[in-house]
Amino acid sequence: MVSLDNGIPHTADKLKILICLLYYFPHRTGLTIHVQRVAEELVRRGHEVTVLTARYNKSLPRDDVWMHEGVRIVRLWAPLRINRGMVMPAYPIAIYDLLRQHDVVSIHTPMLETAVVTLAAMLTGHKVLITHHGDLILPKDQGWFSRFIERAVFAMYKFAAHRAGRIFAYSQDYAENSYYLKPFLDKVDVIYPPITMPMPDPAKVRELRAKWSPDGSPIIGFAGRFVEEKRPDLLIKALDVVEKKYPNVRIVFAGEYDIPYEHTWARYKSLVESRRDHLIFLGLTPDMQDMANFYAACDVLALTSDTECFALVQVEAMLCGTPVVMTDIPGGRVPVMKTGMGKLASQGDSISIGEALLEVIDHRDDYVKPRAQIEAVFSFKETVDRYERHFRKYARRKRAPKVTMQSASAAPHSPSIEPEHPER
Repeated sequence: MVSLDNGIPHTADKLKILICLLYYFPHRTGLTIHVQRVAEELVRRGHEVTVLTARYNKSLPRDDVWMHEGVRIVRLWAPLRINRGMVMPAYPIAIYDLLRQHDVVSIHTPMLETAVVTLAAMLTGHKVLITHHGDLILPKDQGWFSRFIERAVFAMYKFAAHRAGRIFAYSQDYAENSYYLKPFLDKVDVIYPPITMPMPDPAKVRELRAKWSPDGSPIIGFAGRFVEEKRPDLLIKALDVVEKKYPNVRIVFAGEYDIPYEHTWARYKSLVESRRDHLIFLGLTPDMQDMANFYAACDVLALTSDTECFALVQVEAMLCGTPVVMTDIPGGRVPVMKTGMGKLASQGDSISIGEALLEVIDHRDDYVKPRAQIEAVFSFKETVDRYERHFRKYARRKRAPKVTMQSASAAPHSPSIEPEHPER
């Protein structure tokens, strides 16, 4: 089927979509899970999707192409690491070549190569579409070099943002408080993260609770990396408040904790050891059924971050029937505010976090909402629909052979997309 936009015909069904980001599967973070879910669903809808990413681990094949769930993955050699970023010498050639083969390009920031993708897109006639996953804030203890990296990445982002078709934010709340997004609010559309979650297995949940808390004391969950910006130290210190009422309370950490490019684990080693009897570390848990059982086994999920774009683990926990305590920060507070399934605590305040945890534990039934209600607010289908509509709108128009007046008058015009702000 051919449709016309300003007289230029283009394909209106299957798209060839190029996605650019630094890390991808099997790396597991909220960002990579976000991209993976959208990419695989777009493949299921009949589109061709290619992911251009770094060979971040030497165990992965160098400069090779792999398929995972129908998504083509191109991993480039990255011999030099700069903090969380990596230098890929072949990137300029690879991105230019791939752009010529694709209709639309999606960038996921922050990413060091943002400006390179944008320059290549200008040469090939593409408009970049940017999904912003959070302002780059590096650990303060890394000094002037970290500040230099932050400024450099932001400068590259601004170059791309000025030339982008649209910029996608997780929430209006975060966009209005982000130093990356605030200058470009006229280009920002809100698309909630793609969130899916299996139903917990009741038998497994009972087994986990019996293992982690034999005496039935409360279980507090933490899902995420043990890194500075997530402030796991605040959650551990909040035990001072909670254990006054529940002396055998446990915190169960699901996620990586000893991360090569971070020093948070080493920094808080003495704090962890002082509370070891109350702490359980599961490590990375990639299986989503295992995560569903983990969430359901917890009385409350706690996120104590200083900065957070959204934290999709909040909604995952809510879908499993577990309320949340989250710090009152832009973006991160949105799931609790939209659903009422939890309580907000003051940023950086372990006492406030402890008091919020006690409130939710003691009045848990008041905070639990039906799964269908959470799914209605954060709809996976609506999220991918929004991406798909924008990808269609900004797909590169290719001139075809001569179009007759008869075919032009018969062809339908592509519908325009109005700015979408589900929070408004």
